[in-house]
Amino acid sequence: MTTTAVPVPGSRTGKLGLDPAQVRRARELAAEVGRPVVDLARSHTTVAVERATLRLAGLNGADAEGIPWANRLVDAVRDQVGLEHGVCLPVWEALRGGGYRDLTDLAAHAATRTVPFRVPSGAASVEAEASARTAVARGIARIDERRREREELVARWGNPTGPWIYLIVATGDIHEDIRQAQAAAQGGADVIAVIRSTGQSLLDYVPDGATREGYAGTYATQENFRLMRAALDETSAELGRYVRLTNYASGLCMPEIAALAGLERLDMMLNDSMYGILFRDINPVRTFVDQRFSRQLHARAGIVINTGEDNYLTTADAVDAAHTVTASQLLNEYFAKEAGLADGQLGLGHAFEIDPAVPESFRLELAHALLARELFPDAPLKWMPPTRHMTGDVFHGYLLNGFFNLAGALTQQSILLVGMMTEAVVTPFLSDRDLALRNIRYVLDAAGGLAEDFHPAPDGLIARRAAHVLGEAVDLLGDIRGRGLLDAIAAGTFGGMRRPPAGGRGADGVVARADGYRNPAIDLLETT
Repeated sequence: MTTTAVPVPGSRTGKLGLDPAQVRRARELAAEVGRPVVDLARSHTTVAVERATLRLAGLNGADAEGIPWANRLVDAVRDQVGLEHGVCLPVWEALRGGGYRDLTDLAAHAATRTVPFRVPSGAASVEAEASARTAVARGIARIDERRREREELVARWGNPTGPWIYLIVATGDIHEDIRQAQAAAQGGADVIAVIRSTGQSLLDYVPDGATREGYAGTYATQENFRLMRAALDETSAELGRYVRLTNYASGLCMPEIAALAGLERLDMMLNDSMYGILFRDINPVRTFVDQRFSRQLHARAGIVINTGEDNYLTTADAVDAAHTVTASQLLNEYFAKEAGLADGQLGLGHAFEIDPAVPESFRLELAHALLARELFPDAPLKWMPPTRHMTGDVFHGYLLNGFFNLAGALTQQSILLVGMMTEAVVTPFLSDRDLALRNIRYVLDAAGGLAEDFHPAPDGLIARRAAHVLGEAVDLLGDIRGRGLLDAIAAGTFGGMRRPPAGGRGADGVVARADGYRNPAIDLLETT
């Protein structure tokens, strides 16, 4: 994504005059905090990583009970020989001499406990690994093809000018979602986000097929991805601009959903380093292992990730906890780049969540937003509207959203989520969405170039506040370096949520890799 030129941090030409040494130190500390976590991810696997690898190799669908074949096969292998060596060696060893037609046939037999699995050695291991690599490579080649498709369509239809307008739809019924998504795109939305049914992040399987019911969202499935992408392509052709599609690569099936997103050409995925740990109580080690693999897939697919720092401000004070947002953004940047993501794929999150009753609240919001913009000049930042202090007064809410849109324009945010005047009151009607789109369009048309004239006073409140928040973030990262990120999370450092390293959902799905662990997907993603 191309963003308006912003001074590079450290040059002292930025509007905030940030100390370049402090900016460098912040990134150095984020890397020091992040490296042990990456080492942890490199030395472990999870049931979700192994299932995602099988999906890349072509295993899809589910049995008559709705249990995905990927789950059936991984569970059968794990029960017999464990996953310390990965799922590929025992699976392709069984395929080699068992007379099974394909992975689906093998999974069906494995579900009846009639397949004897073993971890091969010697020449048999080499042959199994080569066969697995060939199958997985076909899936990655398909992701490469879908990325080229996106690039060709963007070249044909073009990108929107200015920030991308991001709007949420999700009725539970994918076919109704399609109608609402197409209407939203026709009304001016550039990015359509289909939020997931409540609780899907805690399911340790990906539902199969098109779904027509869900609570406060629609299930993320491969077929739902395919249907929505096809519908938005139709609308993109009509409008002459490429409309992007977003979903969620988070929760217990993060790697699998990332693989499906790449295969079905989604454009953005919510994928935060700590959201599942903090707000869904998913085991920290499981989350960091799954996340590294999912981000490698996103990097390959050309998908823009959206991080979730905005969520911290729904459980912690937006002024007092501002530095935790900055620290988390720096950590998310480190983890993302280590996994292969480019600056243009880092939709780092933050939000307009200061209590409007706080004196000078708008100036403080500008300080926080401009700090993020100058720290990450080439990232397509995702700016979230007010939610926590929406009271049900739709007139006040509409005004707050107007201020949010103005702050986004002044500080050159890249992705503006459309704020609803009925936020947290009712599920928005199409009319609410239309009014919200009119609000953001008015502000951008009237003041979209105002950033050119916006220069905070060098010693004014905005510059001082930004420097203070950055200093607190550096201090926090230094403290975390001393005790480790997992212990810091356990202490409630982010969002006030305390999550111990050994606790949380999905811990039993984490496996330490053996010396002979093999996963051709990881090898291909890291070397090609």
